[in-house]
Amino acid sequence: MFIRILCLIAATLLASPAWAQDYKLGSLEISQPWTRATPPTAKTGGGFVTITNKGATPDRLIAVRSTASDKAEIHEMKMDGNVMRMRELDKGLEIPPGATVELKPGGLHIMFMELKAPFAKDAKVPVTLVFEKAGSIDVELAVQAMGAATPGQPRH
Repeated sequence: MFIRILCLIAATLLASPAWAQDYKLGSLEISQPWTRATPPTAKTGGGFVTITNKGATPDRLIAVRSTASDKAEIHEMKMDGNVMRMRELDKGLEIPPGATVELKPGGLHIMFMELKAPFAKDAKVPVTLVFEKAGSIDVELAVQAMGAATPGQPRH
């Protein structure tokens, strides 16, 4: 019975989609960097990542750069009454000590504007994340299917 359970666990892990590469910059851990494929005529796209601060002091994501678009910004989406509003975070995004901040669809995210080419499924989008204290790090966002809700999982 124990061997069957181990085989079942191994088969489940092998069948799961591969996670994107994780990164480390000082006390910051950057995981699950991903984006969605975009239609051929799209001018914008979103980027998503999870940032964990393992340190004792706060840091701040202050800028995002990418060769994939003319402009990239840190944005938030939130409800204002019955209207969903999106805006740039002018002062960046604080990553408190001991906290995990998730950039995900429908909330905090990277906003790519004036895409130079569509994001194609299974490609990688290069991004530089710039932090106030830790400095800069280059990451690659794994491009998931159009409409994906989470990395590696299509929306149902």
